[in-house]
Amino acid sequence: MSNILRSQHPASDRSDVLANVGKNLRRLRDERDLSQSALAETSGLSRRMISAIEGGETNVSLASIDRLAAAMSVTFSEIVRPLDTADGSRVNSLAWQGKVAGSEAMLLGTAPSTKETELWLWSLGPGDRHRSEAHSETGHEMIFVVEGMLTIELGNEEFHVASGDFRIFSSASSSTFANRQQALVRFVRCVVI
Repeated sequence: MSNILRSQHPASDRSDVLANVGKNLRRLRDERDLSQSALAETSGLSRRMISAIEGGETNVSLASIDRLAAAMSVTFSEIVRPLDTADGSRVNSLAWQGKVAGSEAMLLGTAPSTKETELWLWSLGPGDRHRSEAHSETGHEMIFVVEGMLTIELGNEEFHVASGDFRIFSSASSSTFANRQQALVRFVRCVVI
């Protein structure tokens, strides 16, 4: 599972995003009167990892943020959202960066559903890929490709989605998004959880 930001991302951007995640995690944990040890036990992460995340000292995977959110009965966006966001539906937070320059995912906003609906803008550089864990037995993902050709791997099946086309699928199983082209691919991803 990929971390939020890779080491080649400018240090100032890394520290801002990771500090924001750390502050939100600490605030949400304190609001629930949870110790780091209790949160570690509930989430399956180590207490040391939680301490490092809260201190903005370590990178964290999207799957780990999901586990922390589930353990505290909050949404993913409540952990990554900037604290000073006035409009609760707008997040505008860099939440993932790939191995290839230009590969990134911005969580643009959220809307209520059974749990939450997330609107993302993704970019994958040539040869980059992102594996996404299953989200929900009843959830779905809607992908619209803005630029390039996206390959979506669902189990043993592959789907090639060209610019201007879309694909909708269940989020009950893991999926992989891959750019097998020599140019950047950009796509909008809506995750209904």
